[in-house]
Formats: sequence, structure tokens, C-alpha cells
Amino acid sequence: MAIVINKEEIKNIIPHRDSMLLLDEVKINEEGKAIGIKNIVGDEWFLNGHFPENPIVPGVILCEILAQSVCILLPKEKLNGGTPYFTGLDKVRFKSPIKPGDTFITECEIVKQKYPFFFAKGNGYVNDKLCISAEFSFAIINN
Repeated sequence: MAIVINKEEIKNIIPHRDSMLLLDEVKINEEGKAIGIKNIVGDEWFLNGHFPENPIVPGVILCEILAQSVCILLPKEKLNGGTPYFTGLDKVRFKSPIKPGDTFITECEIVKQKYPFFFAKGNGYVNDKLCISAEFSFAIINN
């Protein structure tokens, strides 16, 4: 059975707030993968000027959404007041743009860990169409 985590519960897991909290909901499926959901409504700050007349979600924002999704899988005791920082992005591929009105769905998993480092991979979809794939890493840094 999947576990559903709403936006308020997400705030209890990751430190992102206000306009930088880029998830509406996350589900942890039976395979232990994080399924993130972000509805792109069109008034997001990152769409201003990217691009006039043809707004699309910037690639760096898509990578951040993937990272926030997978950080939901971190054991609370590993976070222990620390903050997850990106340490690398690899094999990032952009396949299709994400636009206002789209529901962006991530599917991410942690593939290796050697505390404080975590290595992950993820994909992002709109209507079951692959839009982005990436491998990435992050470290838990004490505040």
C-alpha cells in the first residue's frame, strides 16, 4: 500500500519553504520509490520570463523537483537537523518541455548511500511521457 504525504507533512521532512517548496504531494510506492506530484499552474515565479509567450519550466527547477522528491525517502534519523545539499548531477536528459497546465510526476529512488552521501536516480513524466531523466547525489550537511 502506498503512503501519501501532503504538502504540510512534506515540510516536516525537508527544509524547503514558500516558493522553493516545489512539491504538492509525494507518494511512497510499494517498491520504496518516491512519486512526486507538482501541478504547474502558470503563476510560478520561475515561469516569469522563461519564456515570454511560451513559458516552460526551467531544467534546473525540474532537477530540484526530482531532488526534493527523493529526499522524502531519507530516514529522519539521517537528517537529524541537517540539510540535504546537491553534490552532483549526472546523465541529465531533457526529453520534452513542461508547461503551465501540466501535472509533473516524478519517480525517484535512492540507489546507494554512504552517509552523509546519498546517490539517486529519477525520471519525470507528464501524461506518462518521459520528460527528464537524471542521476544525482547529495549530502546531509549539519546546520
